[in-house]
Amino acid sequence: MNTTVHYSEYKKKVVFVTGAASGIGLAQARAFLAQDAFVFAFDCQERPLKILKEQYPISFAYFTGDVCQPNDLSDAVEQCTVNFGSIDILLNTVGILDDFLPLLETEEELFDRLFEVNVKSFFCLTQLVLPTMLAKKQGVILSMSSIAGFVAGGGGMAYTMSKHAIVGFIKQLALDYADQGIQVCGMAPGAIQTPMNAADFMGEGEMAKKVAAETPVKRWAQPEEVANVTLFLASQQASYMQGSIVTIDGGWTLK
Repeated sequence: MNTTVHYSEYKKKVVFVTGAASGIGLAQARAFLAQDAFVFAFDCQERPLKILKEQYPISFAYFTGDVCQPNDLSDAVEQCTVNFGSIDILLNTVGILDDFLPLLETEEELFDRLFEVNVKSFFCLTQLVLPTMLAKKQGVILSMSSIAGFVAGGGGMAYTMSKHAIVGFIKQLALDYADQGIQVCGMAPGAIQTPMNAADFMGEGEMAKKVAAETPVKRWAQPEEVANVTLFLASQQASYMQGSIVTIDGGWTLK
């Protein structure tokens, strides 16, 4: 059953989303397209984005590139502006995992790559988009943290550090620009069934079963559930929420 709420305010709004070719990012892109928004997607994978382009030839466009490359980010923002105009809603969603590795098993190369993707890309992309939002005195910036941004055990050392950094990014960004028309919030998902954690479901899916058993609601969530929260946070109904980070974790952080 489709429980998505319709928000008429998104008609012709421009939404820029990273990590849009799979998982939560793809669900977010689809959710805003269903609300008649213009969606510009950024990802290193092209095939899922080509399919969306076929379904929404006018309201969807995309850029294939690496969020760790500043030139790719600036080119994508420029292409979005050419296609749709200035960005109204920025979704910093892209992220990678670290296989739950502890400190002594985390190589510096992995650590650097994780922070490039999970932290620096948010910083660099937001720097590119924010000036135009400030000129309009209006804009929404939503960034993806994780339960690993609040507690240990949601990832390995590098992932947990990166998601704690995003919590700080969200809060400081909100404080700095709240009085200039910019709404900043974030989301902290728990066990969401996406391609990023497909390994948990391999074989008999013992790891997936264990995670579900340890989650108070006893199940994994679907990406669409996070996308629906995104729709609310980006709406006028949530305009008084500033620097809030909404946990979508089935009660995991209650423990």
